Amino acid sequence: MKKLLLFVVTALLLQEMVHSQTKALTSDGNEVLLYSNGTWKYVDEKLSSDNASREVLMNANPFRKSVASSFEVKSKKLNCSVFINPKKWKFSPAEDGGAGEYDFDFRNGDVYAMIITERTEIPMESLKEIAVKNAREVAPDLEVVEEEFRMVNNKKMFCMRMNGTIKGIQFSYFGYYFSSPNGTIQFLTYTSKNLFDSNRSEMEELLNGLVITKN
Repeated sequence: MKKLLLFVVTALLLQEMVHSQTKALTSDGNEVLLYSNGTWKYVDEKLSSDNASREVLMNANPFRKSVASSFEVKSKKLNCSVFINPKKWKFSPAEDGGAGEYDFDFRNGDVYAMIITERTEIPMESLKEIAVKNAREVAPDLEVVEEEFRMVNNKKMFCMRMNGTIKGIQFSYFGYYFSSPNGTIQFLTYTSKNLFDSNRSEMEELLNGLVITKN
């Protein structure tokens, strides 16, 4: 499964529900549900598969590197690092030999991640649109099921989760996207869809280890 999902990630170049929820409207009149943990989703689930033209909300909660994420994996291309918990994750140079820098493997299950770095600055709206468009060429049923902006270690990042099916395997990608004059970063975790909920917290902890040291 890892090789198949990794192939899709590189080709792209790229909820847990809580009890309390409130309804709200976006500026363009779409109804959303707001949850107490800062996440949200559209009431009309069909909107979840739309492209980047719709408004994306900012999660009010700050996201920070875990104290347990003590080992620094430093980019050789851009001014950024990923801090991992070495008891949970192992890493290696990316296998694809392209824009991907490092692959990460979860020690306790079929959960993976990779960081893709480029020196080219790409507008955030275009980055999301390209990722979704290319993903649908491989997985026509792909849906964007979560998207929001987050402040991650004091940097504004785009967070997106996509679900789709490739060769009969249902998968989930969950990642952070960041771009500045320094370059563009895509930091993606991925696993089969049935394993996502049980591993979400571990995936999110890894993602929150992304630290930008210079714009």
